[in-house]
Amino acid sequence: MSDIHSYVLFFIIWLISTILIRALFKSTSAKPRLPPSPFALPIIGHLHLLAPIPHQAFHKLSLRYGPVFRILLGSVPSVVACSPEMAKEFLKTYENAYLDRPQNSAVAYLTYGSQDFSFAPYGSYWKFMKKIVMSQLLNGTTLDLLLPIRQDEINRFMKSLSQKAKIGKAVDLEGQLVRISNNVISRMLMSERCSENEDEAGEMKKLVKEIAEITGKFNLSDYIWIFKNLDLQGFGKRLKDIRRRFDELIERIIKEHEESRKQKSEKMDLLNILLDVAQDESMEIKLTRENIKSFILDIFAAGTDTSAITIEWALAELINHPNIMKKAVDEIDKVVGKNRLLQESDIPNLAYLQAIVKETLRLHSTGPMILRQSTEDCIVAGYHIPANTTIFINVWALGRDPNHWEDPLEFRPERFEQHNLDVRGQHFHMLPFGSGRRMCPGISLAMQVIHTTLGSMIQCFDWKAGEDGNLTSVNMEEGLGITLPRANHLICIPVARLDPIPV
Repeated sequence: MSDIHSYVLFFIIWLISTILIRALFKSTSAKPRLPPSPFALPIIGHLHLLAPIPHQAFHKLSLRYGPVFRILLGSVPSVVACSPEMAKEFLKTYENAYLDRPQNSAVAYLTYGSQDFSFAPYGSYWKFMKKIVMSQLLNGTTLDLLLPIRQDEINRFMKSLSQKAKIGKAVDLEGQLVRISNNVISRMLMSERCSENEDEAGEMKKLVKEIAEITGKFNLSDYIWIFKNLDLQGFGKRLKDIRRRFDELIERIIKEHEESRKQKSEKMDLLNILLDVAQDESMEIKLTRENIKSFILDIFAAGTDTSAITIEWALAELINHPNIMKKAVDEIDKVVGKNRLLQESDIPNLAYLQAIVKETLRLHSTGPMILRQSTEDCIVAGYHIPANTTIFINVWALGRDPNHWEDPLEFRPERFEQHNLDVRGQHFHMLPFGSGRRMCPGISLAMQVIHTTLGSMIQCFDWKAGEDGNLTSVNMEEGLGITLPRANHLICIPVARLDPIPV
């Protein structure tokens, strides 16, 4: 009888032990393996580690925690990828899980509740707008038809610089380049210039600047949950004022276009194409007024600073590398000559100028980080990435990866003569315009404007740095912002090489 009791006791011990071990094993094995993470502070998480410039801070953290790591931005779970291999995982291998973009409260409000294209959730509306953008708004045919506008603005810019050169006046190139970018976009989009002269601060120009500023500022309510419903920084009042002014301005322009259309006297611009789409009953999705206004906002916000900043960085690098400047000028003189202004059609024959622009985008990508939002749980590089995680792809770090770039901090355009790398998202150590389905659709337009403007500037002028033109080099420190501005404006005196004669 005692044997039976012993067997029963052993059986119960075995059963309980088995259950406990299996439960322990199950709980251990079911626990997801998350990416490594620095120590987080209560409430703010890792926000204190992002100062002063987030993409630089992320790069420093990656040197300690590896190419992919996890951070908490207040109460917002986030993952940062700092290597080309990790960028490829998120943007190509598992792209379907990362097709949405995170939004802050400012962007959502200014785009009428995310009715734009850039930040719209991935779905039927976004796919429809992508098709319209690629087939009608920014396709080769439309860009060719709008070429005279771009060339006219460059001609005006060259004439303005020529006047400065005659009197030896210094030029703040940041302001001048933003102005030409604004005017190119506004004329292509709605047949209006932002400002008729360089001293006039047009309303659209002011609005674009304010929108870029407020959408790039850190808002406590977006990241720290206890402040979610509080407007501690006064953003709400400013946002309402900006959207009201923007809405009034765009409403006026749309009504003017509608009136011109009734009289059959409309001009060729992107707004009229959008109005055609909105009135086309055969379209699978009906564009609303808010969709059109939001898209206009997207174009201005995406296209104004980016081209201007790239040209400013490129010229700064050329001033600091006079041997590269000379090689570029010699190429332009050989291909274009000295009797006419450089044209967009010359760009395919200016290989070294193209290499300079690529090298500028590698070191000074105006979008230093690509942002995505995970829509489902996913295993990436062996790590569990939960749904609703914000993903930061550190483009700035990719362009400096020593595993993919020889002497990565050196400005050397020749590297692009030796290797045929493009900027269209196929090479994951070079992603200035993103990659995959949500990459920037305005690449062709941006590259045309950047090449032609920069090429014309160095064709027509020598550049002496500083207010008095006596600096031998310029400071290359980065400034604060969601793009990649210079910490100090590039101020130079243009010295005429030849008269900018428009063709």
